[in-house]
Amino acid sequence: MHLGGTFEEIASAEDAVAHGREAERPFVLAAQPTLFDSARAPRGKHVLWAYCHVPNGSAVDMTERIEAQIERFAPGFHDCILARHVSPPALLESMDANLAGGDIGGGALSLRQFFFRPALRPYSTGTPGLYLCSASTPPGGGVHGMCGYHAARLALRQMK
Repeated sequence: MHLGGTFEEIASAEDAVAHGREAERPFVLAAQPTLFDSARAPRGKHVLWAYCHVPNGSAVDMTERIEAQIERFAPGFHDCILARHVSPPALLESMDANLAGGDIGGGALSLRQFFFRPALRPYSTGTPGLYLCSASTPPGGGVHGMCGYHAARLALRQMK
């Protein structure tokens, strides 16, 4: 789900991030994986995974702002929260050095980055049976799941 209100609100939130500020009403990206995999939560319960864009390396805790946006579009959401786990940018980077500044997209999705991501053999690593399917491969981190899909297709082709 993409939560952000009007086009103008989403544009304003993303413009704030582009200029090094955290948005008061962030553009929230959310998923409820338990709709498709009930094993991710106790029976009758659900998991919601959500994040928003922040300036690279931000130390601002966006939890309240994210939850306020969700509550705005799903009244009563706040009363359903049983527990939460927050992973700010610094924690993400400490767990995976590829997430510099907490950037889950593998770097800016600028025109320059789009063309200079691995392109000759974008999913191949040169090691047989080892493939790259991160946000650093086409079509980039903004198209969730497609990097893995393309890497899997290459792997299947090479297995034949």
